[in-house]
Amino acid sequence: MAVDGIAVTAEGFGLEGPRGWAFRGVDLAAEPGALIAVEGPSGSGRTSLLLALTGRMKATEGTATVGGARLPKQLAAVRRFSAPANVAGVTDLDPALTVAEHLRERALLQRRFGDSVRTLLRPREERRSEARLRIDTALTAAGLDREALPKGARTAVRDLERLEALRLSIALALIGRPRLLAVDDLDLKLSDAERTEAWALLRSLAAAGTTVVAVCSEAPKDAVTVSTRPEPQEDTHTRKETADALAETGRA
Repeated sequence: MAVDGIAVTAEGFGLEGPRGWAFRGVDLAAEPGALIAVEGPSGSGRTSLLLALTGRMKATEGTATVGGARLPKQLAAVRRFSAPANVAGVTDLDPALTVAEHLRERALLQRRFGDSVRTLLRPREERRSEARLRIDTALTAAGLDREALPKGARTAVRDLERLEALRLSIALALIGRPRLLAVDDLDLKLSDAERTEAWALLRSLAAAGTTVVAVCSEAPKDAVTVSTRPEPQEDTHTRKETADALAETGRA
């Protein structure tokens, strides 16, 4: 699935909430098709930074340029060519729905709200064929084999392994053919072997042209790394303000 990636830059990028800074002073320079790792402990502003870079949260300090669109002013423009995956409270999978139901729902939403009017005017069978192609292409890119699941495409999300659920969330995001893919908590609750697989997946997407941003506890050496780890001199009061800011935005 070849995609034209986008460059991502940031200078002094930060987001302050009512009770403190979620993240601050982020500098970044990444070429199109880069693998960007947002590294830091839970509660350090990683998810807020991920959402800010995809136009889902509005930064309050500094600037960023994502695919030529300027943040924080052009949020809608960035949202049009970016897609988040595996973000709690934003892209949650319904444990009662099956893999097939999730895929059909996402393809339908993409057709109704993400495609051009010209696409909507195509014959019904042509639109269905396009939807099937999008789904198959996204699943292949995400490395999710429906036939290998316990009940095939009828497997409920609650019965998926952690890595399988991650692949499904990424596949759903890829249905929209984003130029920027943002994945939260990539290495959460994964074994060492699964973590290696997850990073290999993101590298393959980046190699195909998609710019990828991933939140993690430890970044691989070949990634463009942005750290949200607190500075050594930061005191306990400052850390509490950061945690409060994340709780306020619902992204802790």
